[in-house]
Amino acid sequence: MSPPRSQTQTRAETQVQTRPAPRPLPPPDDPRLLEDWRRRLDAVPEEVRTLLAEVVAAGGPALADHFYGDMLEDPRASRYLNVDQVRERLKPSLQRWLAELLSAGADGVEALHATQEHVGHVHARIGIPVDLVSRGARRLKDDLHAGIRQRAGSEGLALEAILCADGLVDIALESMTRAYSRSRDAAGQVDGAFRLFSLIQNIGTERERQRALLLTWENALLYALTSDAPGPAAPLQLSRSEFGLWFLHKGMASFGDTAETREVNLIAARMDSTLRARLPEATTAAARRELLDELRAGADAIRSLVTMMFDGIGDLESGRDALTRLLNRRFLPTILRREIALQANTGRQFAVLMLDLDHFKSINDTHGHEAGDRALKHVAALLVENTRGSDYLFRYGGEEFVVVLGSVSLDDAIAIAEGLRNAIASSPVVLADGTSLPLTASIGVAVQDGHPDYERVLARADAAMYQAKRGGRDRVVVDDGGLPDPPGVRALRG
Repeated sequence: MSPPRSQTQTRAETQVQTRPAPRPLPPPDDPRLLEDWRRRLDAVPEEVRTLLAEVVAAGGPALADHFYGDMLEDPRASRYLNVDQVRERLKPSLQRWLAELLSAGADGVEALHATQEHVGHVHARIGIPVDLVSRGARRLKDDLHAGIRQRAGSEGLALEAILCADGLVDIALESMTRAYSRSRDAAGQVDGAFRLFSLIQNIGTERERQRALLLTWENALLYALTSDAPGPAAPLQLSRSEFGLWFLHKGMASFGDTAETREVNLIAARMDSTLRARLPEATTAAARRELLDELRAGADAIRSLVTMMFDGIGDLESGRDALTRLLNRRFLPTILRREIALQANTGRQFAVLMLDLDHFKSINDTHGHEAGDRALKHVAALLVENTRGSDYLFRYGGEEFVVVLGSVSLDDAIAIAEGLRNAIASSPVVLADGTSLPLTASIGVAVQDGHPDYERVLARADAAMYQAKRGGRDRVVVDDGGLPDPPGVRALRG
């Protein structure tokens, strides 16, 4: 085995090679938002800008006290906020946010918008009710009004400053809420996909069953329209068939509101309408044959769409890593959100283990990628064998794995992590030529500390795992809240 390069260099390279680049946030779907924001900032007179800066500088601590004091009185806030967190981090952050918002020039709109987007996405990850934020913004504006009136030299200046401050707070809140909505919608889609992934055990069988039911409807239609007395249209409608009922009650719930499901509904409704309108007038065999051909063309279109939708469910196998058969990172946010909610409701702690195979690049370089694949599958099997049925196992990327341990203490989490480390170290992988290749892993452990943002516990586990690498590998390190950030990972400070 070739000698490894420096630990820091190898780790940084591994992150670049194996971790997907973060996807850029989509631009706002209404460019008028930034245009309006830029216009408002351009129109702020210098004396108003100066007055607002004085109000924030003099009253910032009191503004933050009132904002969070009012919010903390809501019983729901206890899940997202605590007194220490508010005092040490959130109040200073709010004062900085307000100062930046009210002092920015028109050339700072993009940065302002990016900040609101970030805040909105964090609020969505945490699940903080949007009305709490709106209520806080309303209280914030009331306090700003009072400070402006106290410091303005004239009613005219006070009115102009109040209108300016209200407009800037409102547009920031709009930007924040748009990001919040996008994140919640995306999370809901993934959560729904996970439910479907969990419930559908044999996608191929279900797909063929529904295709067969659609064919059964076609055969019944064929039999009716080629007979001398086809009967009334109602029993022949696709919406009344077994396939139609399945699609209405289960298919739509499973596939969701997509372009494909809307198209199926549109085609089916058009087919039923055509059948009702034309069957009574189709008194000849030729007319009925023409009607049959048109309806079967619609059924063909529906069959193609249904196949596409089931293939999309098949893509949920992308939720399961093709090589190791563990879950991949797609469903990790869903699981962590559920564990955070469970902890909030029951007090049950959970922990995250971040596991990285040591010297994995050397395995690929020395023995080839087939050996690397064998090593990954071997480790995945060991994770399955040495964890509980209630634990979630993910291939996080490249040679990294994540284990989510539910209902554990810190001692439990450390014991499981040490068991995994020992199992890997004592079980070499056998290569295709019969060679036994020893493996070791570095594992970081982080127990959820009650913070509602799941990315924090991931970042803490990652920092601990990096420390295990730096400390010599083949070891378990527990995050104590004071570890430095790993290379390439931005600590979440929001």
